[in-house]
Amino acid sequence: MQGEFELAIHRPDGTTAVERLSGAAVRVGRSPDNHICFPDELDLSRQHLVFETAPGGWQVRDLGSKNGTRLNGVLIQGAVALRPGDQVRAGRVTFVLHAATRGEFPSHPLQQEGAASTATIAVRLDHLIPASAGERGEEAELPLRSAGHLQALLHAGVELSGRLSLAEILPLILDLAAKAVGAARGVLLLEENGELAPRAVLGKPFQISRTAQERVFRGRESLLIRDAREEQNLRMQASIISQGVRSLLAVPLQTKEKVIGLLYLDSARAARAFTREDLNLITVMANIAAVRIEIARLAEIEERERRVSLEMEQAAEIQRGLLPSGSPCWSGLEVAAFNQSCYYAGGDYYDFFERPGGKRMLAVGDVAGKGMPAALLMASLQARLQVLAEGEPDLAQLMGRLNRSTADHCPGNRFVTLFLCEIDPSSGKMAYVNAGHNPPLVLRRNGRAELLQGGGLILGVLRQAIYEQMQARLEEGDVLVLFSDGVTEAENPATGEQFGEDRLLEALAPAAAAAPEEMIARVREAVAMFAGSVSGSDDFTLVVARKTAAG
Repeated sequence: MQGEFELAIHRPDGTTAVERLSGAAVRVGRSPDNHICFPDELDLSRQHLVFETAPGGWQVRDLGSKNGTRLNGVLIQGAVALRPGDQVRAGRVTFVLHAATRGEFPSHPLQQEGAASTATIAVRLDHLIPASAGERGEEAELPLRSAGHLQALLHAGVELSGRLSLAEILPLILDLAAKAVGAARGVLLLEENGELAPRAVLGKPFQISRTAQERVFRGRESLLIRDAREEQNLRMQASIISQGVRSLLAVPLQTKEKVIGLLYLDSARAARAFTREDLNLITVMANIAAVRIEIARLAEIEERERRVSLEMEQAAEIQRGLLPSGSPCWSGLEVAAFNQSCYYAGGDYYDFFERPGGKRMLAVGDVAGKGMPAALLMASLQARLQVLAEGEPDLAQLMGRLNRSTADHCPGNRFVTLFLCEIDPSSGKMAYVNAGHNPPLVLRRNGRAELLQGGGLILGVLRQAIYEQMQARLEEGDVLVLFSDGVTEAENPATGEQFGEDRLLEALAPAAAAAPEEMIARVREAVAMFAGSVSGSDDFTLVVARKTAAG
């Protein structure tokens, strides 16, 4: 058995591809390491079988697969020599060996899903196959008897089986179709936003009759006009004749689910007229091409999503770098914090600052919304607050300046809540300003709990808003708890009930004498048990500060 050989690969979806056998071995299986890979075919093993060179030809060998390999219906063991026409079946995939030099075609007919439901229309000069024939289950006749047409179909299968981008596939499809039937001009149109748009063009600029487009794309018909000059009643005759068209083909690009575009080919008056067999060939090629186009489209979508995902991960990493990297080591104050976004990046914000006179500032904020828009506003808020915290001694004035800046730059549908407090670790005196944020909790060492009431308008809504500075005091052993609404508004999926401040107190009270890190852990555990996760539908931020003896 001499010469080159090819495998006709009949897939479970009804399509056929051709793979030329080359090298010493061609492995088949689910693993991407194989030469021929079927990752979604669960009946195949990761390394299922191998086609190997043998004296005088090729052989097939099962690689210890789970479901075995069959040659002409018989389960094989070890290596078995192959002859042209042999059928090797693995799972739902069938391989047929044939000699490439003799142009042999697989012994069982190629079938393409969708071809049977495509109506073949030959205006006046040919008979009509109604679209309803396929719907009645009748077999559509695709008489590809010409050796040239069979070779063209095999060649198209080989060319379209490679890993090509959509930009490479579209002109390739048009070129293959035009060469297969000797067309002088052609265009491939794809549906985009309800309209057909040219995506590949062959030959000089020309127009396609709107009637032909509607007939093929909307009516799902394959159209053949052998001689346009004889079509006296054809509504599109004038535009066709004026462009020097003698014969034309137009077929839908049809997947199993829908028509995604059309393929149009024509020839000049001096060229030969297209035949019914040309129409059948281009119809089959168009269906194969439509599936390949959809695969390429999905691949591009997946690649875009992969890039977006990577960018979001990088954005989240950058945002994490903007938040404090750890807890500050302050004499008189023991502090811990936790933040988690429900998306890659979020709008919750917390920070720690050292202020003049040895005072310490804590900040917790929440930008309305989630995801990247909220994260960008959070980063802008953090930058402005860091600058103002270094120079503005009065908290109310600081919040006012921050509000004006936010109002000047914040979109109309966004706003920010923010709580700022300044603590003197030696005396425990605390000043605070609240711009619409959740009132913090103070757990007194005697067991009492209170909310730090009072505050002003959220940031970014009214530029002239005025804020009032409030006063409080932390005694040694007292605990200040700052949190975002993602903590108290976490919902139970079964009842829709929110976690609430009462449950927050219940989680904190038993750990009131524990370290801030342990108190945060208790709250996270309680929220997770109640809502199923810490940040299921909103960003989650918690800051705990305990007043200790000043060093």
